[in-house]
Amino acid sequence: MSSSTTPRIKPPALRPGDTIGIAAPASNVKRGDLEAGCEAMRRAGYRPSYSDSILDQDLYFAGSVERRARELEEMFTREDVRAIVCARGGYGANYLLEALDLEKIKAHPKIFVGYSDVTALLTYFADAAGLVTFHGPMVAKDWAHEDGVDLASWEAALADTTAWEPALGAGSGASGLVEGAAEGILYGGCLSILVASLGTPYEIRTEGTILFLEDLAAKPFQIDRMLMQLKLAGKLDRVRGIVFGEMRDCVQIAHQGYTLEEVVQRIVGQLGVPVAYGVRSGHVTARNITLPIGVRAGLTVRGGQVSLRVLEGAVTEEGKS
Repeated sequence: MSSSTTPRIKPPALRPGDTIGIAAPASNVKRGDLEAGCEAMRRAGYRPSYSDSILDQDLYFAGSVERRARELEEMFTREDVRAIVCARGGYGANYLLEALDLEKIKAHPKIFVGYSDVTALLTYFADAAGLVTFHGPMVAKDWAHEDGVDLASWEAALADTTAWEPALGAGSGASGLVEGAAEGILYGGCLSILVASLGTPYEIRTEGTILFLEDLAAKPFQIDRMLMQLKLAGKLDRVRGIVFGEMRDCVQIAHQGYTLEEVVQRIVGQLGVPVAYGVRSGHVTARNITLPIGVRAGLTVRGGQVSLRVLEGAVTEEGKS
Protein backbone atom coordinates (compact mmCIF):
# COMPACT_ATOMS: atom_id res chain seq x y z
CA MET A 1 0.00 0.00 0.00
CA SER A 2 1.35 3.43 -0.93
CA SER A 3 1.57 6.34 1.47
CA SER A 4 -1.09 8.16 -0.55
CA THR A 5 -3.68 5.39 -0.09
CA THR A 6 -3.01 4.47 3.55
CA PRO A 7 -6.11 5.26 5.64
CA ARG A 8 -5.29 8.02 8.11
CA ILE A 9 -6.07 8.29 11.80
CA LYS A 10 -5.89 11.86 13.08
CA PRO A 11 -5.09 12.43 16.77
CA PRO A 12 -7.06 14.72 19.08
CA ALA A 13 -5.95 18.36 19.02
CA LEU A 14 -3.60 19.85 21.58
CA ARG A 15 -5.03 22.52 23.88
CA PRO A 16 -3.52 24.98 26.40
CA GLY A 17 -3.03 23.27 29.75
CA ASP A 18 -2.71 19.79 28.20
CA THR A 19 -0.08 17.34 29.39
CA ILE A 20 2.71 16.59 26.90
CA GLY A 21 4.60 13.36 27.46
CA ILE A 22 8.33 13.52 26.77
CA ALA A 23 9.98 10.39 25.38
CA ALA A 24 13.58 9.57 24.44
CA PRO A 25 13.48 6.82 21.80
CA ALA A 26 17.01 7.35 20.48
CA SER A 27 20.15 8.95 21.99
CA ASN A 28 20.75 9.78 25.64
CA VAL A 29 19.52 13.09 27.01
CA LYS A 30 21.25 15.77 29.10
CA ARG A 31 19.25 16.86 32.14
CA GLY A 32 19.98 20.57 31.63
CA ASP A 33 18.73 20.57 28.04
CA LEU A 34 15.65 18.56 29.00
CA GLU A 35 14.73 20.91 31.84
CA ALA A 36 15.30 24.00 29.69
CA GLY A 37 12.95 22.63 27.06
CA CYS A 38 10.33 21.65 29.62
CA GLU A 39 10.42 25.14 31.15
CA ALA A 40 9.83 26.67 27.71
CA MET A 41 6.85 24.36 27.25
CA ARG A 42 5.44 25.46 30.60
CA ARG A 43 5.74 29.09 29.53
CA ALA A 44 3.85 28.17 26.35
CA GLY A 45 1.01 26.85 28.50
CA TYR A 46 1.61 23.09 28.52
CA ARG A 47 2.39 20.55 31.24
CA PRO A 48 5.45 18.48 30.29
CA SER A 49 5.76 15.06 31.91
CA TYR A 50 8.52 12.47 31.73
CA SER A 51 9.67 9.39 33.59
CA ASP A 52 12.84 9.36 35.70
CA SER A 53 14.29 6.66 33.43
CA ILE A 54 14.45 9.10 30.52
CA LEU A 55 17.97 10.03 31.70
CA ASP A 56 19.21 6.42 31.53
CA GLN A 57 22.24 5.77 29.32
CA ASP A 58 23.36 2.61 27.52
CA LEU A 59 26.35 3.41 25.30
CA TYR A 60 24.97 6.36 23.28
CA PHE A 61 21.32 5.35 23.71
CA ALA A 62 18.73 6.66 26.17
CA GLY A 63 18.75 3.36 28.00
CA SER A 64 17.93 -0.12 26.76
CA VAL A 65 15.64 -0.95 23.87
CA GLU A 66 13.14 -2.34 26.38
CA ARG A 67 13.17 0.89 28.42
CA ARG A 68 12.71 3.08 25.39
CA ALA A 69 9.93 0.94 23.88
CA ARG A 70 8.09 0.67 27.21
CA GLU A 71 8.35 4.44 27.76
CA LEU A 72 6.89 5.22 24.36
CA GLU A 73 4.05 2.71 24.68
CA GLU A 74 3.20 4.06 28.13
CA MET A 75 3.04 7.61 26.77
CA PHE A 76 0.54 6.46 24.14
CA THR A 77 -1.63 4.59 26.66
CA ARG A 78 -1.54 7.14 29.52
CA GLU A 79 -4.95 8.81 29.70
CA ASP A 80 -3.57 12.12 30.96
CA VAL A 81 -1.07 12.55 28.10
CA ARG A 82 -2.47 14.46 25.13
CA ALA A 83 0.65 14.61 22.95
CA ILE A 84 4.10 13.01 22.83
CA VAL A 85 7.17 15.05 21.92
CA CYS A 86 10.58 13.43 21.62
CA ALA A 87 13.40 14.78 23.76
CA ARG A 88 15.96 14.48 20.96
CA GLY A 89 17.05 12.37 18.01
CA GLY A 90 20.63 11.20 17.60
CA TYR A 91 20.58 7.48 16.88
CA GLY A 92 18.67 4.42 18.00
CA ALA A 93 15.00 4.79 17.08
CA ASN A 94 15.40 2.00 14.51
CA TYR A 95 15.89 -0.48 17.36
CA LEU A 96 12.30 0.19 18.44
CA LEU A 97 10.72 -0.81 15.12
CA GLU A 98 10.71 -4.48 16.08
CA ALA A 99 10.12 -3.89 19.79
CA LEU A 100 6.97 -1.75 19.80
CA ASP A 101 3.42 -3.08 20.07
CA LEU A 102 2.00 -1.26 17.05
CA GLU A 103 -1.58 -2.33 17.78
CA LYS A 104 -1.36 -0.75 21.23
CA ILE A 105 -0.12 2.50 19.70
CA LYS A 106 -2.74 2.43 16.95
CA ALA A 107 -5.48 1.97 19.54
CA HIS A 108 -4.43 5.18 21.31
CA PRO A 109 -3.76 7.75 18.55
CA LYS A 110 -1.95 10.80 19.85
CA ILE A 111 0.12 13.65 18.51
CA PHE A 112 3.68 12.37 18.07
CA VAL A 113 6.40 14.93 17.28
CA GLY A 114 10.08 14.63 16.39
CA TYR A 115 12.61 14.71 13.57
CA SER A 116 16.14 13.54 12.71
CA ASP A 117 16.53 9.90 13.82
CA VAL A 118 12.87 9.93 14.93
CA THR A 119 12.00 9.97 11.20
CA ALA A 120 12.08 6.16 11.39
CA LEU A 121 9.15 6.24 13.82
CA LEU A 122 7.28 9.05 12.05
CA THR A 123 7.15 7.12 8.79
CA TYR A 124 6.58 3.74 10.46
CA PHE A 125 3.58 5.00 12.42
CA ALA A 126 2.25 6.76 9.31
CA ASP A 127 2.69 3.79 6.97
CA ALA A 128 2.04 0.76 9.15
CA ALA A 129 -0.52 2.20 11.57
CA GLY A 130 -2.03 4.95 9.42
CA LEU A 131 -1.36 7.59 12.07
CA VAL A 132 -0.83 11.23 11.20
CA THR A 133 2.52 12.19 12.75
CA PHE A 134 4.43 15.46 13.03
CA HIS A 135 7.91 16.49 11.85
CA GLY A 136 8.71 19.25 14.30
CA PRO A 137 10.61 20.68 17.29
CA MET A 138 11.99 18.48 20.07
CA VAL A 139 12.24 19.25 23.76
CA ALA A 140 15.97 19.13 24.53
CA LYS A 141 16.82 20.72 21.18
CA ASP A 142 14.55 23.41 19.75
CA TRP A 143 12.38 24.04 22.82
CA ALA A 144 15.53 24.38 24.92
CA HIS A 145 16.78 27.34 22.86
CA GLU A 146 15.39 30.83 22.47
CA ASP A 147 13.59 31.25 19.14
CA GLY A 148 13.95 27.54 18.45
CA VAL A 149 10.26 26.86 17.75
CA ASP A 150 7.99 28.33 15.08
CA LEU A 151 4.94 28.67 17.31
CA ALA A 152 2.56 29.64 14.50
CA SER A 153 3.04 26.35 12.64
CA TRP A 154 3.17 24.38 15.93
CA GLU A 155 -0.27 25.69 16.89
CA ALA A 156 -1.69 25.36 13.38
CA ALA A 157 -0.48 21.78 12.99
CA LEU A 158 -1.38 20.54 16.48
CA ALA A 159 -4.48 22.57 17.34
CA ASP A 160 -6.26 23.60 14.12
CA THR A 161 -8.75 21.28 12.45
CA THR A 162 -8.79 23.25 9.20
CA ALA A 163 -6.40 23.95 6.32
CA TRP A 164 -3.43 26.25 6.94
CA GLU A 165 -0.17 27.37 5.39
CA PRO A 166 3.29 27.95 6.93
CA ALA A 167 4.77 31.37 6.23
CA LEU A 168 7.36 30.87 3.46
CA GLY A 169 7.66 34.40 2.17
CA ALA A 170 10.57 36.84 2.23
CA GLY A 171 13.06 36.09 4.98
CA SER A 172 11.90 32.50 5.48
CA GLY A 173 14.81 31.01 3.51
CA ALA A 174 12.47 29.11 1.19
CA SER A 175 13.04 29.33 -2.56
CA GLY A 176 11.94 27.57 -5.71
CA LEU A 177 14.16 25.26 -7.75
CA VAL A 178 11.69 23.82 -10.25
CA GLU A 179 8.42 25.54 -11.07
CA GLY A 180 5.06 23.83 -11.02
CA ALA A 181 2.09 22.96 -8.86
CA ALA A 182 1.01 19.66 -7.35
CA GLU A 183 -1.05 18.06 -4.62
CA GLY A 184 -0.17 14.96 -2.65
CA ILE A 185 0.32 13.50 0.81
CA LEU A 186 2.96 15.36 2.83
CA TYR A 187 5.58 12.79 3.84
CA GLY A 188 9.28 12.38 4.62
CA GLY A 189 11.88 13.59 7.08
CA CYS A 190 15.62 13.17 7.51
CA LEU A 191 17.11 12.02 4.21
CA SER A 192 19.71 9.66 5.66
CA ILE A 193 17.09 7.90 7.79
CA LEU A 194 14.70 7.58 4.85
CA VAL A 195 17.44 6.03 2.73
CA ALA A 196 18.37 3.65 5.57
CA SER A 197 14.86 2.17 5.38
CA LEU A 198 15.39 0.82 1.85
CA GLY A 199 15.49 -2.96 1.65
CA THR A 200 13.91 -3.38 5.10
CA PRO A 201 10.32 -4.26 6.08
CA TYR A 202 9.97 -0.58 7.05
CA GLU A 203 10.82 0.81 3.62
CA ILE A 204 9.34 4.25 2.95
CA ARG A 205 6.27 4.60 0.74
CA THR A 206 6.65 7.68 -1.45
CA GLU A 207 4.08 7.18 -4.21
CA GLY A 208 1.68 10.12 -4.47
CA THR A 209 3.54 12.27 -1.95
CA ILE A 210 4.86 15.76 -1.57
CA LEU A 211 8.21 14.42 -0.34
CA PHE A 212 10.02 16.44 2.32
CA LEU A 213 13.78 15.83 2.61
CA GLU A 214 16.23 17.40 5.04
CA ASP A 215 19.53 16.57 6.71
CA LEU A 216 22.40 17.95 8.76
CA ALA A 217 26.14 18.22 8.03
CA ALA A 218 26.12 15.81 5.10
CA LYS A 219 28.57 16.75 2.36
CA PRO A 220 27.09 17.54 -1.07
CA PHE A 221 28.40 14.31 -2.60
CA GLN A 222 26.73 12.39 0.23
CA ILE A 223 23.43 14.16 -0.42
CA ASP A 224 23.93 13.35 -4.11
CA ARG A 225 24.56 9.67 -3.31
CA MET A 226 21.48 9.39 -1.10
CA LEU A 227 19.24 11.09 -3.64
CA MET A 228 20.59 8.81 -6.36
CA GLN A 229 19.86 5.81 -4.13
CA LEU A 230 16.25 6.97 -3.77
CA LYS A 231 16.06 7.50 -7.52
CA LEU A 232 17.58 4.12 -8.42
CA ALA A 233 15.26 2.43 -5.91
CA GLY A 234 12.27 3.94 -7.73
CA LYS A 235 11.30 6.10 -4.76
CA LEU A 236 11.22 9.31 -6.81
CA ASP A 237 9.28 7.86 -9.75
CA ARG A 238 5.79 8.73 -8.52
CA VAL A 239 6.31 11.62 -6.14
CA ARG A 240 4.23 14.67 -6.98
CA GLY A 241 6.54 17.29 -5.55
CA ILE A 242 9.72 17.61 -3.50
CA VAL A 243 10.51 20.02 -0.68
CA PHE A 244 14.02 20.27 0.74
CA GLY A 245 14.73 21.56 4.22
CA GLU A 246 17.33 24.10 5.27
CA MET A 247 20.07 21.47 4.73
CA ARG A 248 22.09 23.00 7.52
CA ASP A 249 25.89 22.72 7.25
CA CYS A 250 25.66 20.51 4.15
CA VAL A 251 28.85 21.82 2.53
CA GLN A 252 32.15 20.30 1.44
CA ILE A 253 34.34 23.33 2.09
CA ALA A 254 33.61 26.99 2.75
CA HIS A 255 34.41 28.12 -0.81
CA GLN A 256 33.46 25.03 -2.80
CA GLY A 257 32.45 26.88 -5.96
CA TYR A 258 29.01 25.30 -6.30
CA THR A 259 25.79 25.22 -4.32
CA LEU A 260 23.86 22.32 -2.89
CA GLU A 261 20.90 23.57 -4.89
CA GLU A 262 22.88 22.87 -8.08
CA VAL A 263 23.76 19.42 -6.83
CA VAL A 264 20.20 18.36 -6.05
CA GLN A 265 18.81 19.85 -9.27
CA ARG A 266 20.97 17.45 -11.29
CA ILE A 267 18.98 14.59 -9.78
CA VAL A 268 15.48 15.96 -9.20
CA GLY A 269 15.33 18.73 -11.77
CA GLN A 270 14.12 16.48 -14.58
CA LEU A 271 11.43 14.59 -12.69
CA GLY A 272 8.68 16.88 -13.96
CA VAL A 273 7.50 17.88 -10.47
CA PRO A 274 7.79 21.16 -8.54
CA VAL A 275 10.82 21.37 -6.25
CA ALA A 276 11.28 23.80 -3.35
CA TYR A 277 14.31 24.37 -1.16
CA GLY A 278 15.00 25.83 2.27
CA VAL A 279 11.79 25.07 4.21
CA ARG A 280 12.91 25.36 7.81
CA SER A 281 11.77 22.10 9.48
CA GLY A 282 14.02 19.62 11.27
CA HIS A 283 17.72 20.48 11.56
CA VAL A 284 17.47 24.25 11.38
CA THR A 285 19.20 27.35 12.70
CA ALA A 286 16.01 28.76 14.28
CA ARG A 287 12.20 28.67 14.37
CA ASN A 288 11.62 25.01 13.58
CA ILE A 289 8.44 24.59 11.52
CA THR A 290 6.03 21.78 12.40
CA LEU A 291 4.88 19.78 9.37
CA PRO A 292 2.18 17.08 9.58
CA ILE A 293 3.07 13.74 7.96
CA GLY A 294 0.21 11.92 6.25
CA VAL A 295 -2.19 14.72 5.28
CA ARG A 296 -3.00 16.28 1.91
CA ALA A 297 -0.85 19.23 0.89
CA GLY A 298 -0.40 21.46 -2.11
CA LEU A 299 2.96 22.72 -3.36
CA THR A 300 3.28 25.66 -5.75
CA VAL A 301 6.58 27.03 -7.03
CA ARG A 302 6.36 30.14 -9.20
CA GLY A 303 9.02 32.76 -9.95
CA GLY A 304 11.24 31.52 -7.18
CA GLN A 305 8.42 31.81 -4.63
CA VAL A 306 7.12 28.84 -2.66
CA SER A 307 3.70 28.05 -1.26
CA LEU A 308 3.17 24.89 0.78
CA ARG A 309 -0.48 24.56 1.78
CA VAL A 310 -1.69 21.97 4.26
CA LEU A 311 -5.09 21.21 2.74
CA GLU A 312 -6.74 19.63 5.77
CA GLY A 313 -6.43 19.73 9.51
CA ALA A 314 -4.03 17.15 10.92
CA VAL A 315 -5.93 16.77 14.19
CA THR A 316 -9.54 16.35 15.26
CA GLU A 317 -11.72 17.69 18.00
CA GLU A 318 -12.10 15.27 20.90
CA GLY A 319 -14.43 12.41 20.01
CA LYS A 320 -14.59 13.23 16.28
CA SER A 321 -13.03 11.23 13.44
